[in-house]
Amino acid sequence: MSVDLKKYIRSIKDFPVEGIMFRDITTLLKDPTALKETLHRLYEFTNDKKIDKVVGIESRGFIFGAMLAEKMNVGFVPIRKPGKLPAEKESQTYQLEYGEDKIEIHKDAISEGDKVLLHDDLLATGGTAEAAAKLIEKLGGEVVQVSFIIELTFLNGREKLKDYDVRSIVTYDSED
Repeated sequence: MSVDLKKYIRSIKDFPVEGIMFRDITTLLKDPTALKETLHRLYEFTNDKKIDKVVGIESRGFIFGAMLAEKMNVGFVPIRKPGKLPAEKESQTYQLEYGEDKIEIHKDAISEGDKVLLHDDLLATGGTAEAAAKLIEKLGGEVVQVSFIIELTFLNGREKLKDYDVRSIVTYDSED
């Protein structure tokens, strides 16, 4: 029996700004059936992959990223917003619709040749995930897959990740 995970995702109109329909996974996380099914589907994406590390993007990418790492018996690496990592780090700037942002990773988090699964909860425009993939590659890692729970297909984020194996579970074709 397959669970319709879309039913567990709450939509919040005009958050964080007017005109945005926010897709909230906290309602999915609190339901044990939906939580387990989401992890199962994300894990199934990796069946044919050799993965050394899972990298999760702050902050909701940490949740399933860490669970996937444990299930695969590999390490977990966080990519964070500036000022959150204490040791020597590498950073990557990327464009937003309204400016610029930056993410960081510890320089010793990825080893040369590491096969990496990059995970975040949602693919929108693809800027954050593209920057995260560049960080992993700067450190000598190879991004073998990028996974998301939700993909907003109408924002064409997959286009920025066209060189990667991109997987998502739930898609939305419009803001509605």
